[in-house]
Amino acid sequence: MILVLIGPPGSGKGTQAKILAATRKFPQLSTGDMLRTAIAQGSELGLQAKKLMDQGALVPDSVVIGLIGQRTLESDCKVGFILDGFPRNVSQAQALDQMLKTQGREVDRAVFFEIPDEDLVKRLSGRRTCVECSAMYHVENAKPQKDGLCDQCGSSLRQRDDDKSEVVRKRLQVYHEQTAPVVGFYERQSKLKTLDAAESAIQVSKVLTDILG
Repeated sequence: MILVLIGPPGSGKGTQAKILAATRKFPQLSTGDMLRTAIAQGSELGLQAKKLMDQGALVPDSVVIGLIGQRTLESDCKVGFILDGFPRNVSQAQALDQMLKTQGREVDRAVFFEIPDEDLVKRLSGRRTCVECSAMYHVENAKPQKDGLCDQCGSSLRQRDDDKSEVVRKRLQVYHEQTAPVVGFYERQSKLKTLDAAESAIQVSKVLTDILG
């Protein structure tokens, strides 16, 4: 099965992708990981990406799609794979379809992690991260035993800059402008399923399992 997970930042799709990768035994593909691997290996696409990144430019869709195309031909992707965080816009979704078509494959299912913006702002702005071991906490849902200190190593906790409420709202604005239309793209192909991402991770995992069968 080729599965695309769609949703705003903080909706939990990354967590669910890891669970699925472990239970279904097919890989979770990250474009960031693919870029880093290609650069480290010095491949043609990796060198193209590095040159652009060194100049502070965005890596074009053609390079990213090329990396995905190469990765999905590897043996562990034969049974399927999960894309989390890609495609980020409709043009990328169209390019992904075209690339998979050359392999005689297609996206089987897209799952939309639906959650109200205010729930996301509350979820993300409440996160606290250990400055040393990067353990994660939440001011309401996962409090440390001692206020402001990590349970694991005793170091101080901080709020990451990208978790501040004003930054979260900007990230959500970008999501709504660029990525939300991807939902309609897969809906028109009758491949879309929607779940309530405001539920607990356990409940979301159960619903996702039911959706995939």
